[in-house]
Amino acid sequence: MFGPRKSIEKLSQRASGHSLAKTLSWPHLIALGVGAIVGTGIYTLTGVGAERAGPAVILAFAIAGAVCACAALAYAEMATLIPAAGSAYTFSYAAMGETIAWIVGWSLILEYSLACSTVAVGWSGYLVGWMQAAGLDLPQALLVGPHGGGIINLPAVVVALGVMGLLIAGTRESATLNIVLVIIKLAALSVFVAMALPAFQSSNLEPFMPYGFASTEIEGQKRGVMAAAAIVFFAFYGFDAVATSAEEAKNPGRDLTIGIIGSMVVCTLIYMAVAITAVGALPFLSLANSPEPLALVLRSLDHPVAAHLVALAAVIALPSVILVMMYGQSRVFFVMARDGLLPRALAEVSPRTGAPTRITLMTGISIAIVAGIFRLDEIAELANAGTLIAFMSVGACLMILRRRAPQLPRLFRCPQPMLVGTLTIAGCAYLLLSLPSSTLVRFAAWNVIGLLLYFIYGRTRSEAAREAATAGQASA
Repeated sequence: MFGPRKSIEKLSQRASGHSLAKTLSWPHLIALGVGAIVGTGIYTLTGVGAERAGPAVILAFAIAGAVCACAALAYAEMATLIPAAGSAYTFSYAAMGETIAWIVGWSLILEYSLACSTVAVGWSGYLVGWMQAAGLDLPQALLVGPHGGGIINLPAVVVALGVMGLLIAGTRESATLNIVLVIIKLAALSVFVAMALPAFQSSNLEPFMPYGFASTEIEGQKRGVMAAAAIVFFAFYGFDAVATSAEEAKNPGRDLTIGIIGSMVVCTLIYMAVAITAVGALPFLSLANSPEPLALVLRSLDHPVAAHLVALAAVIALPSVILVMMYGQSRVFFVMARDGLLPRALAEVSPRTGAPTRITLMTGISIAIVAGIFRLDEIAELANAGTLIAFMSVGACLMILRRRAPQLPRLFRCPQPMLVGTLTIAGCAYLLLSLPSSTLVRFAAWNVIGLLLYFIYGRTRSEAAREAATAGQASA
C-alpha cells in the first residue's frame, strides 16, 4: 500500500560501505546536537513565545521539551538500529514503505531549509542590534525583506552562503569549528543568567497565563500556552540532525546514543534557566517579539557591556545552528538522491572531503534566498510543521519495528517503547494542530507539490522500484 520497504540488513550494509567518510566521534555529535538546539530558539524566539503565552512561556518550553524528550528516545533507538544517513526518512523507508518515506523526507527538507533560514534571520537581528549599539547603521532596505518594506535581508543571505562554503570544505572541519562556537554560546547564556537572575521579580510572572492554556485565536493571532509551545518547539529540535550523521559516526552504537540523549539533557536544563530568568527580570510585554530579547533584558537592567557581549556571542555563534541544520538537510537530500527518488547526479561525493558538494551547494543557495525574503515567525512555524511530521514518523517506526523485528540487536533500547511512541505521536499531533491555520495550509500545499513530484518522477526511478521490476522479470 505504501510502496516497497527497504530491509534493515541492506541499509546497514550500505552504511558499512561508508559512502560518506566516517569522521565523527561522540564529542562532535554532542556539539552537533547542542549546536543545533541552542540557537535562535532561545536567543530570539523567547520574545515571540512571551508574546503568545505571557510568563507561561516557561510552561511552553517545558511542554515542548517533554515532547522532544520522547522523540529523542525514539530517535536514539532507531539511529543505533539503522546507522545509515537520512534519519527519519531512512527509518520510515524500512518500517513503513517508500511513499511514507518520501513524505517524511520531503518534510525534513522543509524542516532543515526553513530552520536554517529562520536562524539566519535571527542572526541578522542580533547583528543589526550589535552594529547599531556600536554606532554603525546599514540601509534599512538591505536589512529586511519585502514584507518589511525592504529589498532583501542581506546579512541573512551572507551568513547562509558563508556556512555553505564551510560545509563544502569538509564535515570534520565543520564539526570541529562547531565545538568552538557551542562553547561561546553556552558561555554567553551563562553570563545572561548570572547578570539577570538577581533582578528576578515574582510580580513579572502575574498573570502567569493571560491567554489560557489551549491554542485559541485572539485578534487574528494564535495565543495561549500551546500556541507558544508550537513555535518555541523550534528551540528544541536539533538532535534529529545528530541522527542524520549516523553513517559518518566512527562508533554509531555508542556515539549516537550519547550525542542524542546528551544534547537533549544539556539543552533542556539551559532553556529552563534562561526562560525563567528572562520573564522574571522583565515584564513579558517588553519582551514580546523583540528580535534580541536576551540583550534587551540586559540593557533594561543597565548592563550595557553584558548586553553587548551576549549579542556579540550570538553573532559569532548562531551560525553553528545554520551549519548543523544545513548539514542535516544536505544528508537527507543526498540519501534521497542516492535512492533514486531525486536525480542521482545530486548524490555525488567529493573524493577529497568525502562530503556531498553538489547537494550542499544547492541547499545553501536555496536557504539564502528564503532567508533574504521571508519573516522569522512565519518561517519558524512552517519549519515546525515539517519537524513534527518527522517526529511522529519516528515514534511510529519505533513501535512498528519493535513488533515486526523484536529479535534485531538494539544498541540502545528505548524504555517503554509503546508508551514513548504513543506520547511522541500524540504530543506532536497536538502541537501541529496548535499552529496557525495559514501555516497548516502552506504545509499541506508543500506536501501536495511533493507527492506530485514523487508520482511523476521518483516512484518509477527509485532504486527499490528498479529492484522490484528486476525481481518481477526474473520470476516471469
